[in-house]
Amino acid sequence: MGRGIWLAMKTTFNAKDFCSNLPSQPGVYRMLNATQEVIYVGKAVDLKKRVSSYFQNKQLAPRTKLMVSHVAAIETSVTHSEAEALLLENNQIKSLNPRYNILFRDDKSYPYIMLSGHAFPRLGFYRGILNKQHEYFGPFPNVGIVRESIHLLQKVFRIRTCEDSVFKNRSRPCLLHQIKRCSGPCVNIISQQAYHEDVKNTRLFLKGQQTEVLSAIAEKMQQAANQMEYEQAAVFRDQIQALRKIREKQFIDSGKALDADIIACATGEDNNDEVCVNLAMVRGGRHLGDKNFFPKNASGYDSVAVTEAFISQHYLNRSTPQLIIVGEKIHLDGLQTLLSEQSRHKVTISLNPTGERRVWLQMATENARLARAQTINRQASQEAQLTALQQALKLAELARIECFDISHTQGEATIASCVVYDNFSMRNSEYRRFNINGITPGDDYAAMHDVLLRRYRKVAEGEGRLPDLILIDGGKGQVSAAQQALTELGISDAHLLGVAKGEARKPGLEQLIFPAMKKPLQLPNDHPGLHLIQQIRDEAHRFAITGHRNKRSKARTSSRLEQIGGVGAKRRQCLLERFGGLKGVLTASIEELQQTEGISRALAEKIYQELH
Repeated sequence: MGRGIWLAMKTTFNAKDFCSNLPSQPGVYRMLNATQEVIYVGKAVDLKKRVSSYFQNKQLAPRTKLMVSHVAAIETSVTHSEAEALLLENNQIKSLNPRYNILFRDDKSYPYIMLSGHAFPRLGFYRGILNKQHEYFGPFPNVGIVRESIHLLQKVFRIRTCEDSVFKNRSRPCLLHQIKRCSGPCVNIISQQAYHEDVKNTRLFLKGQQTEVLSAIAEKMQQAANQMEYEQAAVFRDQIQALRKIREKQFIDSGKALDADIIACATGEDNNDEVCVNLAMVRGGRHLGDKNFFPKNASGYDSVAVTEAFISQHYLNRSTPQLIIVGEKIHLDGLQTLLSEQSRHKVTISLNPTGERRVWLQMATENARLARAQTINRQASQEAQLTALQQALKLAELARIECFDISHTQGEATIASCVVYDNFSMRNSEYRRFNINGITPGDDYAAMHDVLLRRYRKVAEGEGRLPDLILIDGGKGQVSAAQQALTELGISDAHLLGVAKGEARKPGLEQLIFPAMKKPLQLPNDHPGLHLIQQIRDEAHRFAITGHRNKRSKARTSSRLEQIGGVGAKRRQCLLERFGGLKGVLTASIEELQQTEGISRALAEKIYQELH
């Protein structure tokens, strides 16, 4: 890419002179404010015309006019083509997060269904870089749909889902075989040829060729019936019934193995700036579900601009289907070219779909509208709750709340959680867990003191921000320990509030405890502010207990084997790998334990006795 950079400082800025020196070539322009912060990144087919339009057009939208009023400098980069400008623009938007650009959250990679490349392929959930040794189907819009699909496929085709370490070392069928979710290839209950028939049908089904699958199974059912193998015929009959039920759930089924994304945008004339983009995914002619996106900084932009921003940001460095159906008359510019080059196959963006594709778009549009309405209602409710809590607590300002909870089992595996509520919603990416060590087991006060010291040490040093309210799940003792920690850090302006469970620990009877107040505050059980406190407190408890259980499980897995004499680190590792974890070891017989490397008959008997 050939690059040239022109810089104009506001002190000497002359729009006419500056723009006259710009080239009439494709490129990217960056607008900076007085502090040299990039506030907007844009692309242009003709840099001269595009940048000039900001200073010549008197009909600018209010948001654009405000942006231009803050411009203190402009940088431009020339590119070879419009597609290259689009790529550079989006790379810079994602790295710089300019305040006047529409920003979509960069989600983690989408989940896939995987068929492994083993002799007896495994059906599984996968997320990450795709490996050519295996087959992948998707992507799917969310994890729940993947897990539901795998569950349905298990019921119909009984493909194994166990990890290789478990599969290689089984000597008897597992529970999944007993409940008819696996055909038992690990112990040769099914032949490799018959198993591969099931894998073939699974593959065809995932590719959208459902009619072919049903026909093949129906033919097998008839053959089995003709040969009076009625039990086998009944298995095929059940498969056909299950497949037909799945087809009934697929409200999009074109009968064609089509891959397409449908994109619809919902804005409103209700004086609310919330914008929603709905992405529906069709793979192999099957509707895999949809996902809603709520961009930042979309206020003042129309649905065309939002849709263009979504397409260019969402598909950057991500696989793209052959067809994208869009509900807005967007400017295709270099989008199709860039997506085709990136995906190494032709990508068509359809702006005027007809027939069934139009029906798909109407569904996506309705989903976007409903999601937007639900979000607006939820925000209004959250705003009312926050305002009610602020008034009840008599706080001058209340936007950010951090809540702490401690979880352990009789002092074992103590975990402290911190969850964050900000801007009317829980901020999962800001949640933190803390391992609590070096205290008397079961001392909740010491644990609370420790976690607040660690959480707010950087705030005391001038980094980070102090929340408007710190919630403590606990009574006077926990609040006193938290107050002592803040005092030690020299933080005197924090608002601290304890949430003690009421009589019989019933929701609605919570007592709110301030460090300086002798008498606790008790809000009515229907108070909106109390509902918000309960929501945040419950989330802190959930996050803490999940972390505690994981830590406890991990500790107990190793500790139970560590307590058995003669089972060192190497033998423990062999046992856990062979049986896929402690649960597998617990269910193993003496004979199965003996088959593990380094385990004699006597030691196998000892292990069995110690664990049972």
